[in-house]
Amino acid sequence: MNISLKKLDLHDAQNLFAFELENRAFFEKMVPSRGDDYYQFDYFLKKHEDLLNEQKEGKSLFYLIIDLNGHICGRMNIVDLDGGIKTTGHLGYRVGKKYTGKGVASQALQVLLNSISEEGINEIRAKTTTNNIASQKVLEKNGFERVSSSDDSFLMNGEKLSFVTYRCLIKIRKEDGT
Repeated sequence: MNISLKKLDLHDAQNLFAFELENRAFFEKMVPSRGDDYYQFDYFLKKHEDLLNEQKEGKSLFYLIIDLNGHICGRMNIVDLDGGIKTTGHLGYRVGKKYTGKGVASQALQVLLNSISEEGINEIRAKTTTNNIASQKVLEKNGFERVSSSDDSFLMNGEKLSFVTYRCLIKIRKEDGT
């Protein structure tokens, strides 16, 4: 499946809200709920604007994963950029239910990694739960190395889980593109 990344903007709110509503139950099987308020459009719009402000301030980067027909397949974010230097960020992503198993996350992450050095980022960290093998495979396929497993556990959907942390060092491109 061919996809592209599009930086999040104000005009994406309605389509992104529909995507989040459509995939709520699917996402909540893997990650904690964002709460009922998130799925009320006025509240969602405020959160959307907050993300755009955070992006404008250089604290985070938010992308939509888009298919060839312009449909949202997922989201990919780099958050907690370390100050004005922006050398390290933390990756998060989610792919809609009907797009899973099609290589969308792997392809989107590859696109992101090929362009992220332009943002001045040279290291990306990612965390996944121990049961999310698909996400671990996506990270490893794209050059992330497993750096730690948490000893702390938590219950989610009746399952005892912990976090696995990954990192990827980004090759900084020179001005000549190498």
